[in-house]
Amino acid sequence: MPATGRVVSAAVLLVIGAGLALLAVLVHYQFMRVYGDVTATAFEALTWGLTAGPSGLALGLVAVVALIGLVLSTRRWMRLTAVAIPVLMLIGMFAVTPAALGQKLEVQFGSAPQCVMEGTEEPMASADRESQRAFDSISHIGDFSGGGVSGVGGCERRFVLSGDVDVLQHYRAALPASGWDVVLDDGRRLRARRDGLAFEVMPCSGGGVIWAGRDDDLANGIMMGCDQH
Repeated sequence: MPATGRVVSAAVLLVIGAGLALLAVLVHYQFMRVYGDVTATAFEALTWGLTAGPSGLALGLVAVVALIGLVLSTRRWMRLTAVAIPVLMLIGMFAVTPAALGQKLEVQFGSAPQCVMEGTEEPMASADRESQRAFDSISHIGDFSGGGVSGVGGCERRFVLSGDVDVLQHYRAALPASGWDVVLDDGRRLRARRDGLAFEVMPCSGGGVIWAGRDDDLANGIMMGCDQH
């Protein structure tokens, strides 16, 4: 191939590679915004995205295009550009990962547990309201997902935490301060009672799970635990 033709071909490939790299960063952002783990660090989330999502395939495609451009390049700036494209793509993915996880946390999680939902029929609606009153009486930590287990036996919700926080220690202080009597604290979970209601909390990896319901109900207590969420 003539030198001029090689230069043009290399330049076209580099432009295509740069466009694919930009598109890949946007795809990675959207993927992490929907499927990312909000408890992971930016590096952990990026590593997971490269292995479990489309980000890894995109990186491979961009790397192949950049490699072909590198082989065809006859000028030093083109070779440097070919090497820089996949590197800058990885840096871009790393940079947008915290923002994507932050948006997921804002959209899919709340600062307080919610049990009451519109359209719930009795007797579950009354049980949800009781559980909600119990939750509202306590100072909570973390961010709560909208899903969980609800029933006449009580309401269970999971929360996530960023950073190393002692979940049980928080509730050891928060429950008595809100008038609850702690009746069980075995280092794995904590249970308290107040006005015929019961509350339980269990730490999990990256957060924990809480439950509230009637103290005298046979179905009371943490229903599913950590591994089932």
